[in-house]
Amino acid sequence: MTTTARPTAVLDEYARALDGFDDALARVPAEALDGPSACSEWTIRDVVGHVVWGQDLLAALAQGRPHHDRTGAPGAPAPGVLVAGDAVTGWRRARARADATLDEPTLGRVVTVPPFGEIPLAGFVTLLVTDLLAHSWDVAHGAGVGIQLDPTLLDGALGWSRGHIQRGPGAIGPEVPVPADADLQARFLGFLGRDAARPVR
Repeated sequence: MTTTARPTAVLDEYARALDGFDDALARVPAEALDGPSACSEWTIRDVVGHVVWGQDLLAALAQGRPHHDRTGAPGAPAPGVLVAGDAVTGWRRARARADATLDEPTLGRVVTVPPFGEIPLAGFVTLLVTDLLAHSWDVAHGAGVGIQLDPTLLDGALGWSRGHIQRGPGAIGPEVPVPADADLQARFLGFLGRDAARPVR
């Protein structure tokens, strides 16, 4: 997995994806956090825990530290334990920890990310942009909150997904067909196995 975008562009896109997730999570009522999400088998809190796990993994990769914790990995049974209590505060603290490790030179660090092997850290950050977009929708949709994903990120995220995602248990489900005239957000969600027309709650 590679990325040809300039480091500044990668960090800018990543910041917008982070902001989008933050906005989506902030609009989820506290009482909805332990209800179902658009991710099968996960509550909304579990989705947040998974995203926090991704932030912790990013920080470890950026600093060249080992990261063996699988609590929030894709397919893990209860990632929500990573954000017990105030999920918004837990997420923001994890974001701040990861942000503190990132700069343009660090994006060039070669890291090992299964199943992609050795890649520049910028490639993993690009993966996280797609992950954050999808999970922004997951938490909002699960809570019945309408959401418009950042249209400036969707085209690149869909292109990245077409070349890199892996489907299977604990990963991405089968593609959901969408109408021929579906907008970019619906096509992105459908490709990632999400049915935007199906209510969760």
